[in-house]
Amino acid sequence: MTEYDFKIEYKPAYSLLKVFLKDQSIIAETGSMVYMSKGIEIDTNIRGGLMGALKRMVVGENLFLNKFHGTGTLALAPNYVGDITHYRLDSTLYVQSGAYLASSPEVEIGTKLGDLSMIFGGMGLFLMKLEGKGDVFLSSFGALETIELEEDEIIVDNGNLVGFTEGLEYSLKKVGGLKATIFSGEGKVYEFRGTGKIFIQTRNLLEFGQFLSKYIMGQNR
Repeated sequence: MTEYDFKIEYKPAYSLLKVFLKDQSIIAETGSMVYMSKGIEIDTNIRGGLMGALKRMVVGENLFLNKFHGTGTLALAPNYVGDITHYRLDSTLYVQSGAYLASSPEVEIGTKLGDLSMIFGGMGLFLMKLEGKGDVFLSSFGALETIELEEDEIIVDNGNLVGFTEGLEYSLKKVGGLKATIFSGEGKVYEFRGTGKIFIQTRNLLEFGQFLSKYIMGQNR
């Protein structure tokens, strides 16, 4: 099983992942490479076959993934402002679109068909499914926090959810009634129950886009 020597710098707003490869390989999202040593080779291919690639495209990920191999330093970063976290995978993890940054070659990358609660809650028709044992690196908009549940419950805003481990039960709910939804600024939330880990981001990308659009529209008047 691949174990990396790595460090994450400039947390949490402008995080940069540095992996020190020692005749090792790592899979990463295309466009995430910031720089690399001359002794590292890169191979771009479709992992999981054509169907797997098409499903990743539906999730919002790229059709292709990069495989880096060799000895030297590889620096990776997401394409938006935010954090990076490491997770030692030993089962199954589901992540939102755009949250995957890199993983060990042993980790299988697939998709999970979402139910109605996922679709109407904003998670989409598919989630990225990471299976097996190995290292996984996730990215987030804003800082990234890991919440551990032990036969407990928690409510998470749909726009702040990054991912969660298999085995957790979840359901989509509204916050209060119509009045609360309109005036509180809150809408749909996920209620998680059971034992497992949930990854959340401290900023909501959709709400940030709406915040910026007010100023952009104002300047165009």
